[in-house]
Parts: sequence; structure tokens; C-alpha cells
Amino acid sequence: MISAATLRAATAGAQPRPLGAGEATLLLLQRNLLAYRRAWYVFLTGFLEPVFYLFSIGIGVGKIVHGFDFNGEPIGYREFVAPGMVAASAMNGALLDATFNFFFKLKYNKLFDQMLATPLSTLDVARGELAWSLLRGGVYSAAFLVVMLAMGLIDSWWAVLVLPAALLIGLAFGAVGMALTTWMRSWQDFEYVTLSTMPLFLFSATFFPITAFPDWLRWVVECTPLYRGVVLCRELTTGALSWGSAVSVVYLMAMGLIGLAVVRRRLDRLLLT
Repeated sequence: MISAATLRAATAGAQPRPLGAGEATLLLLQRNLLAYRRAWYVFLTGFLEPVFYLFSIGIGVGKIVHGFDFNGEPIGYREFVAPGMVAASAMNGALLDATFNFFFKLKYNKLFDQMLATPLSTLDVARGELAWSLLRGGVYSAAFLVVMLAMGLIDSWWAVLVLPAALLIGLAFGAVGMALTTWMRSWQDFEYVTLSTMPLFLFSATFFPITAFPDWLRWVVECTPLYRGVVLCRELTTGALSWGSAVSVVYLMAMGLIGLAVVRRRLDRLLLT
């Protein structure tokens, strides 16, 4: 039988150690994968929505609308709409976990309180939840890219960068979505999420070119994050690259990093004070 003195001596040096950023992120990803292992159909429904939009609008309306000029190059209507659906998939996939599920874990499940009782920090929690949001948005976008490839809607080898671009879109929307969720008080506040994402989806040059807007409104639309994502994906799938791609990358990266910093500060305030 082990004596108390022996047990104390054996555990004297067993102190909790801080986890590295990558180690903590992988740990939280594993936790979410285990939690969702029986809910795979949730991912399927999120993927099907943009596919139905492509079939109904991209193909149906495409019989009437022949196409547009994009960066000086003629482009068919299906090829015009499909990259916008990729960007929208990345946005929706990231926002679902970064808002609704994040709110449930924060306010009702108290999961983050339990995590902070371990060596995890609030920054680890924020990074892990954001990484899961990116994974979900990336799965949606990757599956949609396969559909585009099967339908012959990809015209350039630059399209291999569409998935990283989709992850960048997910980073921006996921981080900002998580940050805004920390101020939400009840489920009714999520109506603001729909109120903001629906106009973005409809008016970010997803279904028609930016030149259709009056000049004053065009400048407003060009400053919105989904428009930057749509343009980035469209330039990559068509190969009609411009300096707008670099602007979009910097814009979305800055949006994601600022959102992540805000999430950490808000979690510090909500969970550690």
C-alpha cells in the first residue's frame, strides 16, 4: 500500500503546465469533433443551401442572363454566380458556430468556465472555437468547389487558392461574429445576425455586378467584407486577377485579427472578473 508521504513525493512536481497555442487548438478541435460525431447531417444541410442557390439562380436565371464582363473578360452567368456562393458558404459556415453555438456554450452550457479551470486560457478558447468555425466553413467551401469542378465552372489554375481564400473569409466573419456574440443577451438578439447577413448575401455582387449600383452605393458595397470575399473568389476561379485580390486579403486578415483580439478581451471580462 502506498503511503501518504510517498504519494506526496510522487506528485510534488506534477504541476499544471500552460499549453502551446497549437496544442490547445488541436485539443479543442478534438473536443468539437467528438461532440459532432453523431450530427454529421448538420454539415450536409449547410452545404446543400448554396448548391440549391446555384442550381435555381445560376442555372435557371442563367438561361435568360447570358453573362457579364468581369475585369475586362467575358464571363458566363453560372461562372459569375458560383464563386459568390463559395464566399457565402464560407461566411455562413463560420457564423453558425461563431454565433449560435458559441452563445450556447458561453451563456447556457458554461463550457468555457469549465475550460478555464484547466491550463487553457481565454485566448486558447477563442482560437480553438475560431478554428472549429473555420473547419466548418472550409468543409462547406471545399464540397462546393467539387461541385463547381464537376460542372465545369472553374477556368483557371488559380482556383487552387480558393479554399485558402474561403478560410480567410471564415476567419474574418467567425472572429467578428464571436466578438459580437459576447454582447448578446438572449436568443432574440440573433435576429440582428440575419438582419446583417441577408443584405450582405444579396447585395455583395453575388448575383449581379457591382456596376449595377449607383456610384455612391457602389463605394459602400465595396467596403463590406462579403464583397471583398466574393471578388477574391471570383478572381481566383476566373484567373482575372487584379490588385483587388491583395486588398481583399489584407482587409479580411485585419478583420479576423481584430475580431480575435476583441473576443479575448471580452472573455477575460466575462469569465475572469
